[in-house]
Amino acid sequence: MPELSQETERGRAGAPFGVAEVTGPSMVPTLRHGDRLLLQYGAGIRPGDVVVLRHPFQQDLLVVKRAVERREGGWWVLGDNPYAGGDSTDYGVVPEELILGKAWFRYRPRKSGQRSPLALARWVFSAARPLLPDRSASRRLRAR
Repeated sequence: MPELSQETERGRAGAPFGVAEVTGPSMVPTLRHGDRLLLQYGAGIRPGDVVVLRHPFQQDLLVVKRAVERREGGWWVLGDNPYAGGDSTDYGVVPEELILGKAWFRYRPRKSGQRSPLALARWVFSAARPLLPDRSASRRLRAR
C-alpha cells in the first residue's frame, strides 16, 4: 500500500494544496513508486477520483487509493493493482473524515542518468499527467 511522506501532513497546516511522494505498488499502473502527487485538501470527492487518506487502523500511515463509491459510513476505496491489497477489501468503508484530499496531478522526478537531450525530451513529455476520474475503472472495480 503506498505510504506517503510525512511532509504531506506538515505542509497541510494552512495551505489548500500539497505535494506527496508515493511508495509501494498498490496503484500501479496509474501511480508508481517514486511518483509525486499534487493534492488539494478538502476537495469534493467523486467516484473514480484518486484520494489520499489515513489508514483506518494505523492513522499515522497515509495511503493513496481510488474512491470507488460512497457507501453508508464513508467511501469504498480500492487500489488499481488488484494483487497488492491494502484497500477496502481489507478494512471496509473509510469514514469521510479520514479522507484528506484529492490528487489532481502526478509527476515523476527526473532520474539522475537522464542527461542526453533525447532522454530529457522523453521525461518532459511523460513526467506530468493529470489524474482524471477513471469512470470505467470505477465501474470495473465496483463489480468485484
